Amino acid sequence: FYGDAELYRLIAAASGISDPGAIGVGQRLVIPDVTRYTVAAGDTLSALALRFYGDAELYRLIAAVNGISDPAAVHAGRALVIFRGRSDGFGLTIVDRNEDDPRLWYYRFQTDAIGWNPGVNVLLPDDYRTSGRTYPVLYMLHGGAADFRQFDFLGIRDLTAGKPIIVVMPDGGQAGWYCNPVGSFVGPRNWETFHMAQLIPWIEANFRTYAEYDGRAVSGFSMGGFGALKYAAKYYGHFASVSSHSGPASLRRDGGLVVHWANLSSAAVELGGATVYGVPWDEARVSADNPVERIESYRNKRIFTVAGTSPDPVNWFDTVQETQVLAGQREFRGRLSDAGIPHEFREEPGGHVFRPDMFVLDLDGVIARLRPASNSVAV
Repeated sequence: FYGDAELYRLIAAASGISDPGAIGVGQRLVIPDVTRYTVAAGDTLSALALRFYGDAELYRLIAAVNGISDPAAVHAGRALVIFRGRSDGFGLTIVDRNEDDPRLWYYRFQTDAIGWNPGVNVLLPDDYRTSGRTYPVLYMLHGGAADFRQFDFLGIRDLTAGKPIIVVMPDGGQAGWYCNPVGSFVGPRNWETFHMAQLIPWIEANFRTYAEYDGRAVSGFSMGGFGALKYAAKYYGHFASVSSHSGPASLRRDGGLVVHWANLSSAAVELGGATVYGVPWDEARVSADNPVERIESYRNKRIFTVAGTSPDPVNWFDTVQETQVLAGQREFRGRLSDAGIPHEFREEPGGHVFRPDMFVLDLDGVIARLRPASNSVAV
């Protein structure tokens, strides 16, 4: 399970076995998840406990697992084993979970950032339970009028079969727009805080992932495609790859149509009459979130966009949405080209729909860009 026979102590401790030499046929064992970390200059066990568990006092756990008698005497270059039990931390309290499926694990959290308990699906590689490897992560953001289950409904288990990557699919609200809104009349709906300040560190504390720029990608469909572009620019050091599948990339074009839609939809179904960007708009907030105004923030990233060229003329909503998406993505691509920033793009027949073939094409590019899954020490 770990590629290291000395870690029998970890299995014994987790399984309540006092004599590791006395295990019987049929006995159930607990095989904890672990990662390996090389101590850097300036690291302390307390700081590592805060990073991996969200609680500095848990330095004793790291010391015990690694046989460290003096927690103050940890030197740079030492390889540590970090036990990763999936637990509360980083402002998140698990209120429901299901880890029975071989690949798709489900969690629901209580968090002060959101006024209800958001769900998260974590899709694991086929060999996650047995390989002991550390994996890159793709954060996949759903569209409007949907929830964290959207991509499971769209067949993401089959689309990712055999792929060495973890896919995290969180709730983002029916019309949350991946923002901390200007206001809310129904309690907190701070989706940006939930995703960026709470969920990402929780994932990295509880799964074998690379907690680094080259270990993370973000993607999404429709509203989630906008969220991916926004997060990648606003949090430059977090994601090495960003993808937008039929997601708007220009907020101000055509009289600010996307901002108006974000405000109207969030007022109707998310914020009880309040809006994401305010009325009148919070101009600084719009500019901070607007991909076409953040072009330099995409430099040195892998960028992938796709939009439809032939929305259904009978469906006016589909027509308006994808026509706006296509125009905004073309504007975005033009500005990237003017700045000399490489990018990939596709224009495909059809309207405002998720395209499985484009997701698979994109996923292969994501995996090629990120740090590959490995049994080597995670740093």
